[in-house]
Amino acid sequence: MDLSSIAPELRSHVRRMPRLPLRQRWARRLVRAAGATLPAPPEVAGTSPRRPADAAPGVRVHRPHQVRSDAALLWIHGGGLVIGSAAQDDRFCAETARDLGITVVAAEYRLAPEHRHPAALDDCHAAWTWVRDHADELGVDTARIAVGGQSAGGGLAAALVQRLHDLDQGRPAAQWLLCPMLDDRTAARRHLDSLRHAVWDNRLNRFGWRSYLGVEPGAPDVPPGAVPARRADLRGLPATWIGVGDVDLFHTENRVYARRLRAAGVDTTHVVRGAPHGFESWAAETRIAREFLAEARTWLDQRLHRTGAGALR
Repeated sequence: MDLSSIAPELRSHVRRMPRLPLRQRWARRLVRAAGATLPAPPEVAGTSPRRPADAAPGVRVHRPHQVRSDAALLWIHGGGLVIGSAAQDDRFCAETARDLGITVVAAEYRLAPEHRHPAALDDCHAAWTWVRDHADELGVDTARIAVGGQSAGGGLAAALVQRLHDLDQGRPAAQWLLCPMLDDRTAARRHLDSLRHAVWDNRLNRFGWRSYLGVEPGAPDVPPGAVPARRADLRGLPATWIGVGDVDLFHTENRVYARRLRAAGVDTTHVVRGAPHGFESWAAETRIAREFLAEARTWLDQRLHRTGAGALR
């Protein structure tokens, strides 16, 4: 990717970004092991993280010391469906809990290719069910729970919202999607391989989708409910925020999904110029990332407090 297309304050970060051979099993094992052994990040002032003993596997709860609302967010981490863990987003979740005064629950899920669809989606669904079943204990209004995620987690969040809609198992108050991985058909567009997108390129994208689906991305038939962008009818889904950089591999599929949501009567999108995939995580201290997250959190705060009458402020 041409660095001139990337926002100046992000270029030094991109230059230092390693290209990991995640298609190799040893590389995935190395990345997963490194994630499991990293020291916990410093605790975010004003929050209390905990791991309830009776929670769905891996669920992590982030509570602000000053709870200002009975709303909540179920958050799903990224990693291309093949790496990552809930712990990687501890700081992000804690800061969101603190800034919005809400409870944030982070879901863990099984990874591909060892565990194909619907394993990851089932795990996210189990986390949703756990939050609703423990709403009284958590001080949460079940009508005011949003579902959100980044990258692969954003795709899983969108798939979970669709599943919940179809099963009539509680309508999320909103879906909050950061550079979501929504459409396997992007990976089938081989001309994108030569663009070498920063952080997550199309070759990795093809590997991630193939690992998860068990079929070649772009195939005529994929497992039902696995690919959010393949859903024909988007009517009845909750209000949606999609944030993505315009040099992100997922930019086009995100814009198309947002356009389809708007056509179905669901509000949507925010695009950041010169921002590669996941910049809000690996360049969180930059102005562009801070402004992006501030806008995202403001939208979520406003949506959660339009639903129900449980604001504690």
